[in-house]
Amino acid sequence: MAEITAGMVKELRERTGLGMMDCKKALVESNGDLEKAIEDLRKASGLKAAKKAGRTAAEGVVMSRVAEDGSYAMMVEINSETDFVARDQNFLGFANNIVDKAFASKQSSVEALMAGELESAREALVQKIGENISVRRIQIVDAPDGVAGSYVHSNNRISVVVALKGGDAVLARDIAMHIAAANPLVVRSADLSQVLLDKEREIYTAQAAESGKPADIVAKMVEGRVRKYVAEVSLLEQQFVKDPELTITALLKKAGADVVSFVRYEVGEGIEKEVVDFAEEVKAQAAAAKH
Repeated sequence: MAEITAGMVKELRERTGLGMMDCKKALVESNGDLEKAIEDLRKASGLKAAKKAGRTAAEGVVMSRVAEDGSYAMMVEINSETDFVARDQNFLGFANNIVDKAFASKQSSVEALMAGELESAREALVQKIGENISVRRIQIVDAPDGVAGSYVHSNNRISVVVALKGGDAVLARDIAMHIAAANPLVVRSADLSQVLLDKEREIYTAQAAESGKPADIVAKMVEGRVRKYVAEVSLLEQQFVKDPELTITALLKKAGADVVSFVRYEVGEGIEKEVVDFAEEVKAQAAAAKH
């Protein structure tokens, strides 16, 4: 049986908004598996979704560049250990240099990009700042039949690159801005994996079963919620953030354009956070001080 720490309970509470006892019970039943605990809580409590922020540990910035002719766009994530360093001018200067070099060479391999002088510059910055600095990932999108665009949110923590077929630079930026705000998973509903849909359907079925309604009514409720979920996470079915009267499909139709692909980066997403039990940390420090 996995040890359930106060830190694990705290993270689950932050991501679900549920009570301490519910979170602790779910962690015990899932043997400490945080994602399974969230899934079980969604089934049992009607919880719609869990916050993802608790999973991110790395700080830093995401930056992008777009070719003057709109033929391609590039995005890079550079990480630091703290948000304080992510705002430091030395760090930002290094990050801009990385993006410029990657963009000029159209280099999408971090390993190839960092060979030589850029790695030396990174090591020197680590020595100067006292934190680990890393270039995590690079993404290029090509738009041979249209235009590429990008959007970086003002805090440099969210960035999007998008490739359109048809359209222009203004539309590409508007679509990228929408994606940054609305966070769709796919361009069109057909792109959603069956595995993901089956999991959502399973969760909605468990929630609807609690209503006590007849099976045929439960089935209709579940399919209605699945359709709503699909519309919420599919870019073309979303309402445009700058004009909710328009769907993205309608916006593109007016411009005679289509979305070929997009990539959305958020600083630190997917990097597991080291959860520190503050009480235990204090005890350990106190014990060390006695020796």
